[in-house]
Amino acid sequence: MRKKTYAAAALLAAATLTLSACGSGDSGSSPVAAVSADGSQQAVTVLDQPFTKPNLVLTDTQGKPYDLRKETDGHPTLLYFGYTHCPDVCPLTMSNIAVAKKQLPTSEQDELRVVFVTTDPDRDTPAALGTWLKGIDPQVVGLTGDFTTIQTAARTLGISIEPPHKDKNGKLVSTHGTQVIAFSPKTDGGYLLYGEDATVDDYTKDLPEIVKGQKP
Repeated sequence: MRKKTYAAAALLAAATLTLSACGSGDSGSSPVAAVSADGSQQAVTVLDQPFTKPNLVLTDTQGKPYDLRKETDGHPTLLYFGYTHCPDVCPLTMSNIAVAKKQLPTSEQDELRVVFVTTDPDRDTPAALGTWLKGIDPQVVGLTGDFTTIQTAARTLGISIEPPHKDKNGKLVSTHGTQVIAFSPKTDGGYLLYGEDATVDDYTKDLPEIVKGQKP
């Protein structure tokens, strides 16, 4: 497993300065990722000071309020911020997680919470989110709501999000950090951070430990 222990505070400071414009064709910054002594990028960073789960209440795909802390309390949870119109990183990340999740026993799949929070709430209505996620994994919780609320919550995890804007080709894109954060069912702390280079194999190897609240 490619991993590195890192301080959450340091990642928070670094991540707020880095963004990824999904599918824009821009040569912007890549999301923060730990780098080992030999210069290789890490698939997952183990945080020695876990992030606190955001106090976030948004709207799910059924149009009902969803309290992130309350609904995921005591459950292993993967949290990702992205948008349905993203042509590359977002669907790949969610598909990788979905494929890995299916390798778990059914009881553990039911215990795991995978939460996708949109960074493009104007277009990602509850219905649009529900349709998109159904094609990936119907068990994924899709959340939408006020952009400022979403942006503020993401920042507490070191994930930067900019308001959707048109790129040089006139295409509306959402520029956001692409980290996946895993929260422990034992402490509810976000103790693992995955970069966009994390593969199906990375998640497949780690999910059994994540479900138990252990470090991979």
